[in-house]
Amino acid sequence: MNPTIEELLTRIHQLENQIEAEIQHRREELHADFEDRKIRFEQEVIAAHKRFKAGLLSYIWHSSVLTLLTAPVIYSGIVPLVLLDLFVSLYQVVCFSVYGISRVRRRDYFVFDRGHLAYLNLIEKINCAYCSYGNGAIAYAREISARTEQYWCPIKHARRTLQAHPWYNGFVDFGDAEAWRRELTSLRRKLEKVPPEA
Repeated sequence: MNPTIEELLTRIHQLENQIEAEIQHRREELHADFEDRKIRFEQEVIAAHKRFKAGLLSYIWHSSVLTLLTAPVIYSGIVPLVLLDLFVSLYQVVCFSVYGISRVRRRDYFVFDRGHLAYLNLIEKINCAYCSYGNGAIAYAREISARTEQYWCPIKHARRTLQAHPWYNGFVDFGDAEAWRRELTSLRRKLEKVPPEA
C-alpha cells in the first residue's frame, strides 16, 4: 500500500478513537453506564426522562395523516430485511467455510439499546427497534459482501466510491497488474483470522 495513504488511514483510525472517547465522555455526563451489554441509568435520570415521554394517544393524535398512511409502507420493509439477514447468514456459513474466510459475528451489528430510554413511548421504541434492525442487517450484509470482495476481487475502482467499506483501502490500485498478482494471496490470508468486534 502507498505509504502516504497508509499514514492517512492511521490518522483516520486515531481520529475515530478520539470520537469514540468523546462519545463515552458524553455518556458519562448523562449518567449512562453499561452493564452486561445493557445500558443502565441512575434513578434520578430515569425520573427526568419520564417527564419528556409523550403519551401514546397524544403521540398518535398529533401525528400527521401522511405519517399514519406511510407507516405500513415503511414497516413492509421488514420482509426484505429479514430475507437479506437470513440469506447472508446462510451464505457465509456455506461459502466462508469453503474458502477459509472468518465468519462475521452477527451480534456485533445488531444493537437494541434504545428500549431502555424512559422518554420514548411504545411506538417510538418500536420505531427505534425497526431502524436498529434495518441498519444492523444492512451493515451485517455489507461486511459479508466486503469480505467476499476482499477474497475475489480486491481491486480499487477507477472511479471514486462513496463510503467504501473498511477493507477497500487495502485493495490494490486499479490497473496495477503486478500488485494484483503479488498481493492477492496475502489479501486473502487476512480474512482467515479476523478478530471479532469489541
